[in-house]
Amino acid sequence: MNRALSIRSGGKSGKGSSSGSQLPSFSFSSLRGQSQPELSRKLFKLIKSENNLINAHEAAGRERINIATQLSEWGEQTGDDAISDISDKVGVVLSEIGEQEDTYAHALDDSRGRLKSIRNTEKSVQPSRDGKAKISDEIAKLKMKEPESARLVVLEQELVRAEAENLVAEAQLSNITRQKLKEAYDAEFLATIERAEKQIILAKHGRRLLSLLDDTPVIPGDTRPNYTDSSQARQILNDCEDDLRDWRPEVEPYDAPVEETSPAKEKQPALDVEADDGAKETETETKIMGSA
Repeated sequence: MNRALSIRSGGKSGKGSSSGSQLPSFSFSSLRGQSQPELSRKLFKLIKSENNLINAHEAAGRERINIATQLSEWGEQTGDDAISDISDKVGVVLSEIGEQEDTYAHALDDSRGRLKSIRNTEKSVQPSRDGKAKISDEIAKLKMKEPESARLVVLEQELVRAEAENLVAEAQLSNITRQKLKEAYDAEFLATIERAEKQIILAKHGRRLLSLLDDTPVIPGDTRPNYTDSSQARQILNDCEDDLRDWRPEVEPYDAPVEETSPAKEKQPALDVEADDGAKETETETKIMGSA
């Protein structure tokens, strides 16, 4: 987990927080959204939303670490050795969960970068589409006004070149879209699996720590036994760190499409049962008639 066995700072910082509120900087993000080509406008919004999601995970990670620190500091001031030690060790686990959120946010940012490749390609294809459409409109208008105009031949030649250029651009867009879409969300799903499995590791060891805390009710006036599980709590954190370090991704190929089962195949077992029941009834009747 690359951190000490305690999360406590050991002292308060003497720096005071500034009371003045800082004005937000002016942003052209809304104007950029409006200036996007029509072809890439929806993906631009998606990428912007992905950025908001990344910021949310980063904020969640920071809050988790902050809560872990507060838990540890609260446990220290209770004066109970068991609560002090367990809350500190649980704080270490919670803090590592917060670090996992930050790692996950970085993975989402990498996935977002692949979507940007699609958006940039869409932006480059838009002029090709617009150019072809513009020439087609000019030809249509000229045929209405001057059907015998010599410029029609020139425009039709330009249209052929524009269509050829657009054909290449559209093929490139199709290839990049499929490739980068698959890469982007494959990376996101793999990061989600890693985050989930590591969180499971941390949560299980966190519960092991909680099992060391004796919560048996005591009668007023009685004293609890001395806390003697400090070394075991440290070992649990060591085990947790080892499990995280030994974790390896299990990269599996994409699953094959699920084959649809025909209604006839689904009903076949029921028909077999009915046939077996009919055979049993016939056999029973034969035995009865024979005995008679």
